Amino acid sequence: MHSFFAQAAAGSHTPTTPDFWHSGAMGYMLDGGIFMWPILLLAILGMGIVIERFRTLWMVGADSSALRAQVLQLLHDGRVDEAMELCANSRGPVPAILTVGLRRYELLRKLNYDPARIEEQVDKAMDEYSVHITAALEKHLPLLAMISNVAPMLGSAGTVVGMVVLFKGIVEKFGTENIILTAADGIKLKLIVTIWGLVVAIPAYMFYNHFSTVVNRYMLEAEETASQLIEALTFKLAGEPVESSPGVARRAAK
Repeated sequence: MHSFFAQAAAGSHTPTTPDFWHSGAMGYMLDGGIFMWPILLLAILGMGIVIERFRTLWMVGADSSALRAQVLQLLHDGRVDEAMELCANSRGPVPAILTVGLRRYELLRKLNYDPARIEEQVDKAMDEYSVHITAALEKHLPLLAMISNVAPMLGSAGTVVGMVVLFKGIVEKFGTENIILTAADGIKLKLIVTIWGLVVAIPAYMFYNHFSTVVNRYMLEAEETASQLIEALTFKLAGEPVESSPGVARRAAK
């Protein structure tokens, strides 16, 4: 009877909750080994980049068709200063491209440059500035691509190193333990590193492709806007109304 109560008392002090350090996500982190920590850092960094890019690209993603129509109309009316002010008060790659082109046009016109020279310089100014716009839109995207490549490499490296250590331990324990069970349990733990590397890399790769597609769309729109502005300036410098250009008239009417 005394032995029974002693066993019951001992059982009553057994913890009913799992150990925090060896269960759940923390348990996986410790079981996976040292390579889990750089993967965790890459996951945090990638999440920050995704949130920042979503916010930035959303802010510059406003529809610019109405703005382009207004700018072309103001240009036709000879109100270049108002057109530049309108673009300066708007955000996105299209207003930025228009601002650069209009500023260069106004400056060269005041300096009495040759019309052909003005067109050339305006086109060159917008081309040069488009490089800076692309760099701003693609900010941090190379880092996101690096995360999508490095995370699975770290996972594979962690698994390989863990397997080497595991098999070394199996050799040392040969004849004293069930080698098959020991190997199966150890391999399962070491594969955790590979799994988490892929869990981090796959979303990073998907978001990188998504952001790259969005940036390409914005830049194509900016290039189309630059072409429209050059076309409008060509007719204006030739002394013809901007609407005389069928392409500009059609797009401005949209």
